[in-house]
Amino acid sequence: MSPRSASVNEELRRRSRERLLQAAVEVVGERGFEATTLGAIADRAGSARGLVSYYFPGKRQLVQSAVHRLMHRTLEEALEREPRTEDGRERLARAIDAILGLARDQPVLMRQHMAGLLQAEGFVQCPEQRRLSELLGDTVARYGSQNVEADYPVLRVLLMGAVYAALIPGVAMPVPVLRAELFKRYRLDWDMGVPPDSETHDEACAQDLSRFFATNERPETDGRPDRRSDQRPD
Repeated sequence: MSPRSASVNEELRRRSRERLLQAAVEVVGERGFEATTLGAIADRAGSARGLVSYYFPGKRQLVQSAVHRLMHRTLEEALEREPRTEDGRERLARAIDAILGLARDQPVLMRQHMAGLLQAEGFVQCPEQRRLSELLGDTVARYGSQNVEADYPVLRVLLMGAVYAALIPGVAMPVPVLRAELFKRYRLDWDMGVPPDSETHDEACAQDLSRFFATNERPETDGRPDRRSDQRPD
């Protein structure tokens, strides 16, 4: 049997990593960070335990990458949904609603993520985190910022603060109140983005997160069946 091509191996590695990211989001969302083990994530992904270490240094790095993936894909979907728009104010409103929506719809997962950011490691520099930064930076630029390098960190901090305020057990602030404050700061109209009382908001609440993790594509295999093994990628 001839060896698999480099492109097939690369596709298998990509899919293995995607399955682990999706599994991390699912298991941590169900059990919380502390009760989640790498073994449980590997089992949910249908992968060998050793494969997790091949891609990620540890559980916190895996979970941060997974949440950053969920955040950037949620944001990307919100920015590009129909009707498409290039209006900077509308795009900023969609961005705010996308991030606040995650705090509303995935409280366990986002609470664990925020707690992880306060650990010594802080942000995990990974492709998912970089993509999130790119999208938010582009949003600030389209909004009309004359100094994106200064204004992007402010938006990031405001969003993180709002998410944190929405998730504090016992004294959590309602998402609509936080939304109103952010919209006021950026002079956005209430009916922009996804208002809490709109039909689009109701649709956004019922999310199938699997669509954010592209694990269904099948690589080219020169006519041979694709063997989705749990072995370490070549």
